[in-house]
Amino acid sequence: MFTPAPERYDSMTYRRCGRSGLDLPAIALGLWQNFGESNPYATQRDIVLRAVDRGITHIDLANNYGPPPGSAEKHFGRMLAEDLAGLRDELVISTKAGYDMWPGPYGNGGSRKYLLASLDQSLERMGLDYVDLFYSHRFDDTTPLRETLGALKTAVDSGRALYAGISSYSAERTREAFEIADEIGLDILVHQPSYSMLNRWVEQGEPSLLDVLGETGTGAVVFSPLAQGMLTNKYLDGVPEGSRAARGGSLRREFLEESTLENIRALNEIAARRGQTLAQMAIAWVLRDPRVTTALVGASSVAQLEDSVRALDNLEFTEDELAQIDHHAVDAGINIWAPRSSDL
Repeated sequence: MFTPAPERYDSMTYRRCGRSGLDLPAIALGLWQNFGESNPYATQRDIVLRAVDRGITHIDLANNYGPPPGSAEKHFGRMLAEDLAGLRDELVISTKAGYDMWPGPYGNGGSRKYLLASLDQSLERMGLDYVDLFYSHRFDDTTPLRETLGALKTAVDSGRALYAGISSYSAERTREAFEIADEIGLDILVHQPSYSMLNRWVEQGEPSLLDVLGETGTGAVVFSPLAQGMLTNKYLDGVPEGSRAARGGSLRREFLEESTLENIRALNEIAARRGQTLAQMAIAWVLRDPRVTTALVGASSVAQLEDSVRALDNLEFTEDELAQIDHHAVDAGINIWAPRSSDL
């Protein structure tokens, strides 16, 4: 059985999630990539346990994380049983449903049938009676939003989730969701959007999504702050063989066109002048906005996780630094979630 470091809460920064009573770590660990069957379980375990030792209390999953779908929850469930059983009440565990999960008409979307069945399956895979946070993973324009939010309310009212959240909803749909939630008596704790120096959609529009979250007192747990690894030193000289971009999938080689690489190299130089890695500056940058509660990071190794956590050593930016960053922090067309969610 794992024995956590006694000083694990001393160096982590915690932020209140909107106007709720819940504090979340400024950096959380997401199991989207690297926690399926294609990665060694021992490495996955080392990353998660080191995260706990570093005061990362929030572990984020979804029903379809893997590959194959469900395997990340299954592996994390094993860690809960074998290593973290005595720490359950110190953890905030989240999962989601909304994307493809099983064949047929009831394994995708925002219907009540799919969301609640998926939640039950997630609980079984992780060996839990409840999750702390259950998300609608995306807006589904084929299902009444009242039905989707009603399913989240049922999840909370039944004790299968303590809190409810939404992910990748546009500012307009988020405002609509809050109106319906107020009518049905549902509290939406948090929104989980993508956000990085190369993907700034949450700042755009009148009002922007960040404006809506600030007005409603809703927390923001932002995912992909490193733009799926583009905002690291890995791609400064192009696409290395064996990298995620070279393998294809969610990070596409065409995202790394020369104009984008030039901006990434310039941002790397700014980070170096700050005494940070590019990844550390990218995380600090999304956390600069007080409406952002948490930066949700992935990791393929303990060393990568440690690098991300060290972003907390320098979260302050001068006005000159922010102006320099703004010149190179331009949209790179990498918001792959927009056509199925935030654009709707």
